[in-house]
Amino acid sequence: MPGISRKAAIALAASASVALLATACTGQADSGASDDVAKETTLDFWHAWSAPAEVKAVKDLVAGFEKAHPNIQVNVVGNMTDDKINQALRTGGGKAPDVISSFTTNSVGKFCSSGALVDLNPFFEKSGIDPEKTFPKAMNEYTQFEGNRCAVPLLGDAYGLYFNKTAFEKAGITSPPKTWSEFEKVAEKLTIPQGNTYKQLGFMPNYHGWETTTEHYLGQFSPTYFDKDGTSNVGKDPAFEKAFTMQKKLVDALGGYRKLETYRSRLGDEWGPKHPFHTGQVAMQLDGEWRLGMALDTKPEFEIGVAPLPVPDDQADQYGKGYITGTIAGVAATSTKQNAAWELVKYMTTDTDAVVNFSNAIHNVPSTLAALKSPNLKYDPRFKTFLEIAADPNSTTAPASVNGGVYLTTIQEFGYDYESGEATDLKAGLKKTAEQIDTDIAQAK
Repeated sequence: MPGISRKAAIALAASASVALLATACTGQADSGASDDVAKETTLDFWHAWSAPAEVKAVKDLVAGFEKAHPNIQVNVVGNMTDDKINQALRTGGGKAPDVISSFTTNSVGKFCSSGALVDLNPFFEKSGIDPEKTFPKAMNEYTQFEGNRCAVPLLGDAYGLYFNKTAFEKAGITSPPKTWSEFEKVAEKLTIPQGNTYKQLGFMPNYHGWETTTEHYLGQFSPTYFDKDGTSNVGKDPAFEKAFTMQKKLVDALGGYRKLETYRSRLGDEWGPKHPFHTGQVAMQLDGEWRLGMALDTKPEFEIGVAPLPVPDDQADQYGKGYITGTIAGVAATSTKQNAAWELVKYMTTDTDAVVNFSNAIHNVPSTLAALKSPNLKYDPRFKTFLEIAADPNSTTAPASVNGGVYLTTIQEFGYDYESGEATDLKAGLKKTAEQIDTDIAQAK
């Protein structure tokens, strides 16, 4: 029986009564986990949050679990990077975590293919939970790799369009653009030159900009990154060529790569109060749901509008979609308390009240369909745009890969070359990029 430990298999074969008892423990019959969740247990949970308010939110989340499971205590360790988590998962032993949480969905392919995190499909089945009916489509996709569901969504991030309503009114723009052609016109109309620079830039299209990465742009074009056999599709799917072409066209229309880069280099950084959207130096911004709170904290001198990112003209009927990513959670393969660990993961990621309360505290998008619709969510009315983007079945994500996000970096590097004019043959460049992606994946296996 695949997936069942030798010890568990012998026990199951011993008698029917033992088999019946085994099924009482969540996941035991199929997962190989053998610990008794009814016994006193202590779990180690590592997460990446570090800000005081976030750390408190995690502690409150865990406290809710401990109240529901008084026999299970949880030691919480925060500010843990993926490198520290990966090292601990490889080493194992008593000091390794039982449950982990990571900000990086790009790590899912590595976590799953290496066996560092256990496949949670048997646990979901034993608990009677259908992931496809529980989580938004994109989140459901980025937590598994080649059928191995080694992770679960734990809050999410959705990308949309922020815009300066005051600048819109001055330019005579009555509503946010819905298609890419409309977006180009609006970006140009909002751009106010000032000598060799800008008094106001409609939008910063460069890939070195704030969140304007290739994968965030590509999310609106719904590309297929890999064929069914796992081969890179970057050189074949027309979505990639369209996305690169439209971005480069916008770069050229707004003044050209060098002028834009010179302007960008003089502006504030992404995480500080002087972010150029906060200051009004850039009128529109591609960004995640967290930007709203950060921008409001700086008390900007204009009203902030929020909308979905525009879509290609030939996908106008899919307006409302966006790029989705988020935090993940999983159970360590080295843990000897996997049934208890699953109970913690299940509570944090599928209990509607727990997810809603955590979302309210962290200000990230809820990661279950039920939580997205909960009347207990507390948010600025503009935040609703991100809830709708997360729930939209047309929203996309970047698929997991055996070597993590290396393929996304390869695409991004070509993007830098193409927008700057260093690479001029788009078709040849995309083909070469695909070949490099295939080579890197083959070497990682």
